[in-house]
Amino acid sequence: MIRRLQFTIILFTLVQCMFAQQRPNYTQYVMNNYIVNPAIGGIENYIDVKLSVRNQWISIEGAPKTFYVTVHGPIGKKDYRESISSLDMKGSNPRSREYWNNYSASAPHHGLGLTVVNYQTGYINRSTSYATYSYHMGLTGTTSLAAGFGAGFSSTNINRSKITLANSFDPAIGNVNNDITKITPELNAGLWVYSSNFFIGASAQQIIPVKTNLVDSSIYKSTLIPHIFFTSGYRLSAGEDLSVLSSFMVRYIASTPLAVDLNLKVQYHDLLWIGTNFRKGDGFAAMVGVNVAHTVNISYSYDNNRGTNLLGTMNRGTNELVLGFTLNNKYGDLCPRNIW
Repeated sequence: MIRRLQFTIILFTLVQCMFAQQRPNYTQYVMNNYIVNPAIGGIENYIDVKLSVRNQWISIEGAPKTFYVTVHGPIGKKDYRESISSLDMKGSNPRSREYWNNYSASAPHHGLGLTVVNYQTGYINRSTSYATYSYHMGLTGTTSLAAGFGAGFSSTNINRSKITLANSFDPAIGNVNNDITKITPELNAGLWVYSSNFFIGASAQQIIPVKTNLVDSSIYKSTLIPHIFFTSGYRLSAGEDLSVLSSFMVRYIASTPLAVDLNLKVQYHDLLWIGTNFRKGDGFAAMVGVNVAHTVNISYSYDNNRGTNLLGTMNRGTNELVLGFTLNNKYGDLCPRNIW
């Protein structure tokens, strides 16, 4: 009886998440804000590639699993800065205060990118692919503005073989016995203001609130809900060897509670960093990352959300891994200059 009750609670909560969480959550968006804001595309001097896998609510069958690939880079960027070594910095830290004192706003240029996300929850599998375009320009000598948008499509698939119904007819899937697929348009947009020590961003995903009914039904109706993001961060130099980045993100989704994230990241030189994330009502996370070489970086996070939501006592947290590559990185940057 107790096991049946636990299963009922889990099933109910997963169903609620499928409706409220139409897009996956990310812990390490601090390492890849491009995943939620297309304006960031082409912000650096190289082609940025990120691959990520996320297993949410470990030990719960049917819990969300996310995999994504993002690629973006600059087009027509004329202000490729000197290599770090050519700035003749004193001391062993190439990202010292003197380095940031030489920061200048971006010259006008374009950015192109591509995002592919696969998000699976129980018997529902959703794949999203879209291309992005962005434009960057200087506002002042040290502050830049970027605007961008993304357009593509999403494919939602229900694996009918995994569903057993007491009644052969269900208003959400009708009496279809085969897998069901729904294709919908995808449109995103964003703004990003950035400088050497701060950033402010706003973006929207799923701008088009299209209907997502898998079958014709007058009883069951489903619509994609726009997701609104607002984020800001500030970087502080704590001596010559350490940088401290504090940031927050607010997510607004209609008919759901406002979500607030707080983040803190401490970076040593431009080699190693540790961080933490606090998500209101959903626990906290620990993060660590290392820049292995001029072309490879890797980071890992663990979310401890036990005891903070309905599924708290039934899962063993959330794992997220991000592997990054910086292609055509001819200036040898180990660490991003604009999104640190």
